[in-house]
Amino acid sequence: MYSTNVAGCSKNDCRMVSSSHCTETYGGFFLIGCNGRLPAGDKGRKCSKFILVRRDVPNGLRQASAHRISSPKSSEPTKATEKFIIRYIFSNEESVLVDYASDKETDMFQIGRSDENDFPVLGKIAEGKGKARGSTVAKYSCRVLANRANKSEVRIYAAGFDSNKEIVLEEKKAVKWKKGSDTNVDALTFNGILLNNPEGSFCGGELEAGVWREVSVCGNILSLRGVRSSHEKGREINTSTNLLRDGSLVDLCGATLLWRSAEGLQKCINENYIKNIFNKLSESINDVFIIPRKYVREELEDKKQYPHVYVNCGHVHKGRLLPEDCPSCQVTGPHQNLCMGMEFAFYVDDVNDSFTPELYAFIPCGHIATEKTVKFWARTPLPHGKSGYQSICPFCGTALQGYPGYIHLKFCGGST
Repeated sequence: MYSTNVAGCSKNDCRMVSSSHCTETYGGFFLIGCNGRLPAGDKGRKCSKFILVRRDVPNGLRQASAHRISSPKSSEPTKATEKFIIRYIFSNEESVLVDYASDKETDMFQIGRSDENDFPVLGKIAEGKGKARGSTVAKYSCRVLANRANKSEVRIYAAGFDSNKEIVLEEKKAVKWKKGSDTNVDALTFNGILLNNPEGSFCGGELEAGVWREVSVCGNILSLRGVRSSHEKGREINTSTNLLRDGSLVDLCGATLLWRSAEGLQKCINENYIKNIFNKLSESINDVFIIPRKYVREELEDKKQYPHVYVNCGHVHKGRLLPEDCPSCQVTGPHQNLCMGMEFAFYVDDVNDSFTPELYAFIPCGHIATEKTVKFWARTPLPHGKSGYQSICPFCGTALQGYPGYIHLKFCGGST
């Protein structure tokens, strides 16, 4: 189905393979703002998508023991220890060390800016340049535990273990609290890991975006802090869970990921689905348009052969030197060249849905998708900055403009 970064395959060096070869797939993460690949191209383990499959040998972890240390500086654990440890530093005089033991029932995967993670994520990337500047994605942002016996049970936790098998929650950076005893503790990372579980079924488009929450180091769910890095934690929400659902959104503060479950990947549309839409579209118009399917708009060579949409009326004409007023209705407005949304995981359509030639485009970027898809993303604001939110095109990350942020395409033919 996908050629992408894969963790857990039987081959030791297997990183870029088709997930159809890995029958025990838990699901996959897809980086919002990438139209099927990174702008500079997927290279090695740095990809726009990451498929999780069952590991040959389980590497999951579970909490084993915890103890309080009154003089942390004189009680530093030995580096490169065989134990996995989470260190909660409350002050110079007090820390709590939580030991983690091997759990043969789960597989663990880690995500973050460091190349040591299973899925290295740089952060927001300038389209066409492939570089992230001033990334706020943590080196070890989060970890994911997948149940080997039940592939639909995949849970997310804030923070990941470093090369010393430690998670260090520093006194002034991480929000920490005790829960009834000196060793029953939890924490939030500095900029936090946010989770949005959709309400309804992602495939088929019968859904609404859920409420953004924050995930703790222990996997508890809390309401959002007033400001992302605030030292005042939100309230714990016992009715929510860190269990990922098909269509869950995970924000790493600088990058947002879409989770598609194993079932969701099976129902996800494919290139044949898009081809059938184009075939029906060509039957309904006199002048056949060449819809660019390149991953990055800058790769288009002869733009005069490709269509442009007038963003105020939706009429589509092809040509490089188009007039200011729409030739069909004379409405004045800018026009934008169109490009197909090629990351199929972002579509909310089911592969078994009936085909329709009706297409829409995000404004102002011009990425084309189905009606259900553009409407879902237009009404799904993603975290932006310290406390803001904005709706974006999932294929390029451009903030949507105007209301509703998309336009119905009216293919008229003709060229200029």
